[in-house]
Amino acid sequence: MSSQQSTQTMKPATAAKKLGVYLPATPADFQEGVVTRAELNELQANPPEWLRALRADGPHPRPVVAAKLGVSISGLARAGVTEALTTEQIEALKQERPEWLEKERATQAEVRKEGARLKSLKKEQDGPHA
Repeated sequence: MSSQQSTQTMKPATAAKKLGVYLPATPADFQEGVVTRAELNELQANPPEWLRALRADGPHPRPVVAAKLGVSISGLARAGVTEALTTEQIEALKQERPEWLEKERATQAEVRKEGARLKSLKKEQDGPHA
């Protein structure tokens, strides 16, 4: 089974998602090939220059953009942000602090606060033996 695991392949889109990068910005040979689990592990352990540059400067996929801005992916969609953004564009938004960003950050903070409250409540309900 372990030999089968090491030869498992994934589509470039899956590998890009696992690497946290925007697929259309990756090199053509990455986009057109398949990635084995071993290759993915190697890319994560020893990222080549193109991967380091993409992670640092972007363009970044929506989950990364959302995390960097402190909002949800749905919040990006509500604001009309549907494309990948570079680190520079994300930093500009943080500086500009548009109304939609402030609103979505507040919404996200409430969601986290409610999640923490529910988790605490569940802990209390489960009692000390959980």
